[in-house]
Amino acid sequence: MRLTTKGRYAVTAMLDLAFHSQAKPVTLVDIANRQTISLSYLEQLFARLRRAGMVKGVRGPGGGYTLCGEAGNINIADIIAAVDERVDSTKCGGEANCQKHQACLTHDLWMGLSDQIREYLKGITLGQLLDNHHVKEVSRRQENDTHRVIEVHRHSDSGASATP
Repeated sequence: MRLTTKGRYAVTAMLDLAFHSQAKPVTLVDIANRQTISLSYLEQLFARLRRAGMVKGVRGPGGGYTLCGEAGNINIADIIAAVDERVDSTKCGGEANCQKHQACLTHDLWMGLSDQIREYLKGITLGQLLDNHHVKEVSRRQENDTHRVIEVHRHSDSGASATP
């Protein structure tokens, strides 16, 4: 299956946004810090997600991004498609030209697998992931880790010792 970091990062960033934008818009810097994703890469992904109508930007102080709809209405397959990623298990990209410009012996098998994966991802929403106990624990840990890093930087910038 060809699911590159683009699709994985888009899903991760959208889930982070779903968690943290419930109270206020979320900046890409915050998502980048929590998820250890390059800010410039996130900017590219969010431009595509914005064009797809999945997120909206809020300008000004306290600005950032929010989801355009309810987390329960945004499925994972749509997020992946929004960043121009294809879930495809074939060698030919689904074009049926894998062997001398025709379908190979196992083309239908790999097409069926791709369809199954796509249907699986369509059946999972951000809302369902938000409700997942393990996902909640990881999100809390990331939030705590990010706050600790910020505190260490504040202490080191002020000349105070960074150790507790």
